[in-house]
Amino acid sequence: MAGVPVVVIGAGVVGLSTAIKAQEAGHSVTIVAEALPGDVKSIHYTSPWAGAHHVSLAGKDVRQQRMDRETFKTMWALSENEAEGCFLRLPQAEYYAEEEERVSAEEYGDVYPDFKELSQSELIPGSLSGASFTTLTIDTPVYLPYLLQRFLSKGGRAVRVKVQHVSQAIDGAFSSPGSPPPQAVFVCAGLGARSLGGVEDKDVFPIRGQTVLVRAPWVRFGRTLSSLDGLWTYIIPRRSGDVILGGNKSADDWYPHPRPEMTRSILERCLALCPELVPPEVREKDPSRQPNIEDLKPIIIEEGCGLRPARKDGIRLESEIVQGSTRKAVVVHNYGHGGYGYQSSWGSATMALELLEKALPQ
Repeated sequence: MAGVPVVVIGAGVVGLSTAIKAQEAGHSVTIVAEALPGDVKSIHYTSPWAGAHHVSLAGKDVRQQRMDRETFKTMWALSENEAEGCFLRLPQAEYYAEEEERVSAEEYGDVYPDFKELSQSELIPGSLSGASFTTLTIDTPVYLPYLLQRFLSKGGRAVRVKVQHVSQAIDGAFSSPGSPPPQAVFVCAGLGARSLGGVEDKDVFPIRGQTVLVRAPWVRFGRTLSSLDGLWTYIIPRRSGDVILGGNKSADDWYPHPRPEMTRSILERCLALCPELVPPEVREKDPSRQPNIEDLKPIIIEEGCGLRPARKDGIRLESEIVQGSTRKAVVVHNYGHGGYGYQSSWGSATMALELLEKALPQ
């Protein structure tokens, strides 16, 4: 199939990955977004706030499994060549307080290296089951600019603009002078799909997550205690030596600033899960002393929060023909990833591209 002009609405990790996939398929791609990688962090741009690590919780969801598997394989390959500086390979321990949310050998024993389900003697208090394996973390402030630069270096265009209605893209408002309008538009608007004219998907809602970023280059392993009660305790080291501590999952919570009480909760829970967060010199000074959150305060870099773009029926991956003001185009929806944007980004982009190829005239 010959390449066609394409617009991608959104420059989060899903939009950037989709744009690169479309570009690699031979399409002429323009990204349009109000926020771009490298911008000052904002509650309106979720991707820079992410941890992030690749730990799939797809369970029996075959579609989600496919997305997560492809993304892990792609990121694993990137981590050993051109994008090595964006990733950290490390041992991961997952503990589950609820059986409904877990990584099992049945689904992921052949994906994650060194996968092992933990015995009862290896579990921590409060967990019912667990697993250990090798995975990778993503240094999001490094990875997002890498994706954008990769896209631009291959001839892609990025336009900073607030898109009010999908018809603006369809009608060619963001096409370069003298270029034809797009034959296709990918909607990768995340939480913005709720208010984007022509989409206005009210099934989209935020899951607020709060984190604390600390400087702890001695921590080179990940740990998570997963629960369905709104709390989610995790230690996510980055290659840079920074470590993300979290967190929580608060649905329909739009509050844009860190809450002090949640910061304290995160520090207490993360310290209980990972006492090794305390600087080695502090621990060595008095090994018998019980560590406390005051030991962590000198290494805190920032507190933050982001709004994960979730959707009631899960990720929307579908195509339709949409009438703009003057013309029609294929619109492919690829949004609603919640907290799984990074770990499903490449697989989701592949599925979106497959939808485009089926929808375009042969």
